[in-house]
Amino acid sequence: MAGCVSRVELSVSCRSLLDRDLGSRSDPLCVLLQEVGDGRWAELDRTERIKNSQNPEFCKKLVVDYYFEKVQKLKFAVYDIDNKSFDLNDDDYLGGIECTLGQIVSSSVFTQTLELKQGKPAGKGTITISAEEIKDTRVVYLEIEAQNLDKKDFLGKSDPFLEFYKQNDAGTWQLVYRSEVIKNNLNPCWRKFSVPLQTFCGGDFNKPIKVEFECIHPEKKQKKKSYKNSGVIRIKSCKVGVDFTGSNGDPKSPDSLHYISPDGINEYLIAIWSVGSVVQDYDTDKLFPAFGFGAQVPPSWQVSHEFALNFNPSNPYCQGIQGIVDAYRQILPQIRLYGPTNFSPIINHVARFAAHSAQQGTASQYFILLIITDGEITDLDQTRQAIVNASKLPMSIIIVGVGEADFKAMEFLDRDDGVLKSLTGEPAARDIVQFVPFRQFKNAPREVLSHVVLAEVPKQLVSYYKWQGWPPVKPPEIKTM
Repeated sequence: MAGCVSRVELSVSCRSLLDRDLGSRSDPLCVLLQEVGDGRWAELDRTERIKNSQNPEFCKKLVVDYYFEKVQKLKFAVYDIDNKSFDLNDDDYLGGIECTLGQIVSSSVFTQTLELKQGKPAGKGTITISAEEIKDTRVVYLEIEAQNLDKKDFLGKSDPFLEFYKQNDAGTWQLVYRSEVIKNNLNPCWRKFSVPLQTFCGGDFNKPIKVEFECIHPEKKQKKKSYKNSGVIRIKSCKVGVDFTGSNGDPKSPDSLHYISPDGINEYLIAIWSVGSVVQDYDTDKLFPAFGFGAQVPPSWQVSHEFALNFNPSNPYCQGIQGIVDAYRQILPQIRLYGPTNFSPIINHVARFAAHSAQQGTASQYFILLIITDGEITDLDQTRQAIVNASKLPMSIIIVGVGEADFKAMEFLDRDDGVLKSLTGEPAARDIVQFVPFRQFKNAPREVLSHVVLAEVPKQLVSYYKWQGWPPVKPPEIKTM
């Protein structure tokens, strides 16, 4: 049945949003959630935040798997974001809608009135959503600069940014990319960026592209005969490459995080070795259960969120860290990277081990779950609940983020700045999560990564056993001749 799925990207814009800020306009962001049963909702994706706008056109596309044969209930919720926290509980709600993905896909343009709650409109606010199936896997890479731009600010130079639009079938222009703002610069050079070709031009090289940047100022042109332009935009480079399914990419491609280089390593393997080589010294039998998640697994090719790396669900234990590495290398060519990326099943799986150990009432076993991820997570609310539950058990969770993704969700789970709470507001009994982005240690000795990753584990272990009031277990006496 997995073959019946197609991926669609949703473009979102709003009009006439409520204004919740004093002295300025709201800073909206749109969150996409999907019903997962029993009235519960899981976050799938969210747009960028747009400052001071009641009529935002969000650049980031919301990507979702579309199953024709299923009713997929969605919720779009718009918030006014006034802080850097990933959590939305402290942000003003500007309104939302509930609908099905089928309703959106079957409409060329889907527009609804935003509601604060059922039957109560959010002022005159509306939301418009359009869907496009992702068929083209190519990516366009661009590097752009401008020269001699007009000075637009009264006291300083201009703060330029670029916007690209594509023309849809109805002939209207749809935002596909917005660059960063470069402050006080009339000769800006923007960061290199990439956009899926499907998003950029529908995969059609002959479709027109509009760059929202007025380099020809009509009024100046009329008034001044010698007027040439208000600056020149120059495309420094434009390349088209391939983007593969699964957020990690095709393991056979050098672009993939799972690609094993000629010297036999990748970021996943380095993280496994760095952390595992330290932890294994504290494990008496050197047998480690190892699991993968978010892939289609043979022979049925169903998506699994806790499959044994050695393909032996009844005995998922690998002999030492080398055993985990060997299992990982052997399984890569046999699976299909897929999605979504759900953390909660694997956390709950290890929590069952820890719960069984806790029933013994002695400080004899402590469990460490190492999650290596590229940063995407599609079950944040369920993961929050799983961590809160696990905080009452003898276990810690280490998350190593590989690649160059935005790890805001991982940092939110770590919560060094406060107590993690479940969706219902239940606080974690103690801090058990440590997140480390691998890129910060790419060029450092491996022992530096393991030191930072494992730094909080002793404190977490001791805090749990003190909380339970369990004294240390005396090691058996070693008799010498």
